[in-house]
Amino acid sequence: MPYDPADIMKNNQMVFFATSAGVTTELAKPFIDANFPVIDLAGDYRLKNRDVYHKWYKKDAPTQEYLNQSHYGLTDFTSSKGSTYVANPGCYATTTILALAPLVQNHLIDPSSIIVDAKSGTSGAGKKLTELTHFSQTNENLQLYKVNQHQHIPEIVQQLKEWDEDVPYIQFTTTLLPLTRGIMASCYAKAKPGITEEDVRKAFVRTYSDDTFVNATEGVFPTLKQVVGTNFCDIGYQLNPVTHQIFIVSVIDNLLKGAAGQAIQNLNQMFDLKADAGLDLSPVLP
Repeated sequence: MPYDPADIMKNNQMVFFATSAGVTTELAKPFIDANFPVIDLAGDYRLKNRDVYHKWYKKDAPTQEYLNQSHYGLTDFTSSKGSTYVANPGCYATTTILALAPLVQNHLIDPSSIIVDAKSGTSGAGKKLTELTHFSQTNENLQLYKVNQHQHIPEIVQQLKEWDEDVPYIQFTTTLLPLTRGIMASCYAKAKPGITEEDVRKAFVRTYSDDTFVNATEGVFPTLKQVVGTNFCDIGYQLNPVTHQIFIVSVIDNLLKGAAGQAIQNLNQMFDLKADAGLDLSPVLP
């Protein structure tokens, strides 16, 4: 089928791009020029610094002119209403940012102490055949990959710096799980002197009490089965009174809240629809 942007815009109200990195750098231009609504599930327009994109994706970035017209669609914090080109956040980025946001926004932690141990099902690695996702290699196994080299790292840091410019970098480890769907991010950070359990609790309550898709509970740690098949992000958190470390665990379905589900959230915001329109889903249990 021939690709004709003019015909697409004539016969549709909006476009979703679900393409590999580097594709929308060029394909998106006609839509941006026409101010036609687009939600881009790839990473091409997430990073505002072209050099950072080139470093992490090993591809040429869109021009700054086009990057400046992109909105980073982290739906729980930045509404896409009024935007025409939305860069849908990455799956690891969504899980991690939602876990750390209350602490970073309220300046409760040492910004240089953030450690993230994230684990994902094989669907997060895409559809291409690789040794990493071969059944015999994945089954009954845990595999580290892209340690401190995952392309979602700069995306996470970029957003955290929006809330606290002193965040320098994060230690970020990724592990492939022998299952199809789901991400669990275990996050650790040193609480600043004098920070109490009540301070941490208030930060999470203040941030997520009115959020449609984020549930945060002190001392109760979620499992993947709670969220797989849904657009929810479930979070558990706890301040260790001995080490003064704050532990946060965040879980999502990488294909929904980490991709298509959040894209629908962005659509709902762009077109002023109910937050949960098209997203009234139940977890897959048992």
